[in-house]
Amino acid sequence: MTPSPHTVLALCAHPDDAEFRCGGTLHLLAQRGWAVHIATLTCGDCGSAEATPNAIATCRRAEAEAAAATLGGQHHTLGGLDLQVFDDNGMRAAAVALLREVRPDLVITHFPVDYMPDHEVASALARMAVFTAPIPNYVAGPSASLPPTAGVVPLYYFGPLGGVDYFGNTITSHFYVDISEVIEPKAETLGCHASQRDWLRRQHGIDQYIEEMKQWDREAGRIVGLPYAEGFSMHKGHSFPHTPMLEEALDGLVRHPAR
Repeated sequence: MTPSPHTVLALCAHPDDAEFRCGGTLHLLAQRGWAVHIATLTCGDCGSAEATPNAIATCRRAEAEAAAATLGGQHHTLGGLDLQVFDDNGMRAAAVALLREVRPDLVITHFPVDYMPDHEVASALARMAVFTAPIPNYVAGPSASLPPTAGVVPLYYFGPLGGVDYFGNTITSHFYVDISEVIEPKAETLGCHASQRDWLRRQHGIDQYIEEMKQWDREAGRIVGLPYAEGFSMHKGHSFPHTPMLEEALDGLVRHPAR
């Protein structure tokens, strides 16, 4: 089997986060021959009001694997627990090991400021792992047995849920990807997370979570005149590459908002 020329890793907090926020873009990359990996800090053990933590975690892991399979991809978990994951040495070592195992060409994660703590921890861990994976002398935990990556890779953030920060201020992404042609495949992938409909209805007052996803993507699309879109911002801090790899991979589907 011929290996894929490029690999994308979506490193998120919980099962279904990537599918909600960047699933369309992952479909577009898969169509262009990219290998897709979706990783979560947890297995979603708090994602039910009825099932035990172990039962719902087992269910959600199976759902996550099925969702990744619709992209021809793989699912990974770092083994944490909902609302009990932190940017600490254990999770850092696990995240770096993941980067060294998958060896992605780019990483997508949560916006640094989002509505719930696990999302922000995932964002910080993704940033740390991208920076640290190439360092030969970082040999903590499971990362110790894996060779360092070739270098720091481009890091992208999808927008915060609802498109606002803690104070309701609008967050406009650097650019938007036209996902109109893959909105139904994205819905199919998200639909693999069937256990979350009841949970979201109870916890957040959201029913028909697939329709809610489409509504968020319609709102993102309106910013740049598209039916459906997903927004991204690139991390451009010191030592991080500015090569627009995601934009180049999806050439012709990228729109920039008016400034």
